[in-house]
Amino acid sequence: MDKVQKLALGSIAVSAVVLGLKYLAYRLTGSIALYSDALESIINVATACAAFYAIRVSAAPPDAGHPYGHYKAEYLSAVLEGMLILVAAFAIFREAYYGFFSPRTIAAPIEGLLVNAGASVVNGLWAFILVRYGKRWKSPAVVADGRHLWADVLSSFGVVVGLALVVWTGQLYFDSVLAMLVALNILWAGWNLMRESIGGLMDEALPEETLAQVRDLISRHADGALEAHDLRTRHAGRATFIDFHLVVPGTMTVSDSHALCDQIEAALRAAVGNATITIHVEPEEKAKHHGGVPIV
Repeated sequence: MDKVQKLALGSIAVSAVVLGLKYLAYRLTGSIALYSDALESIINVATACAAFYAIRVSAAPPDAGHPYGHYKAEYLSAVLEGMLILVAAFAIFREAYYGFFSPRTIAAPIEGLLVNAGASVVNGLWAFILVRYGKRWKSPAVVADGRHLWADVLSSFGVVVGLALVVWTGQLYFDSVLAMLVALNILWAGWNLMRESIGGLMDEALPEETLAQVRDLISRHADGALEAHDLRTRHAGRATFIDFHLVVPGTMTVSDSHALCDQIEAALRAAVGNATITIHVEPEEKAKHHGGVPIV
């Protein structure tokens, strides 16, 4: 089990602990807002399990049926997570709607708030770890899980503030209003998550900053080449794909051009990480620019 899988497995355990704490807070108070918070934590557990499975699938080596690997499984997990978030939001809307017309008395508010705040601290620390290391290890599923948990932290903070308002003012309808605001926040988080994940499934190019770095590396390490053109990139989970055409002088031997390609590939992998690089070598008459145009 690699480090990314261990991180995803840890998410299942943390989400289960947080779910237990938030459900306890709801049972202590009977608050609809705390119920909505606990309901979102059920989704957290489900999505953590889905992320762990997707990461295990994505780590499988290429095979005859999937020669480019299984990296996109992580994006499917993130899309599923976004869909589950939307389901949770609508479920919260439903409870808040009925609770608005039939307000419930809040019992043991201080104890419930303290338990919920403790769960939020755990969630916040774990969300920070997931986003930080998910980006470092290029795992969309882990980053998505971290962002979802951070949205949960913000929702929980709003719940605590709103429940304090209920206790202070005695206006029970604040409880349902707050639950609706939590649902809106969850909807926004779910939409953003799905949008980013669909972008990965659609083979989006690398960010412009990374593309500029790739162009610069090719230019600096393509000694003896005449031109590089038709650069294409895409990312799929933890993997990056780069391909381009490299124009070399007609007098360059196959052995020398192969060594040149190895040199470029080594520089790109050192900078980009887990990259699959394809370089198509062409003779000088295939150049698209003439007159000493810089590479890429």
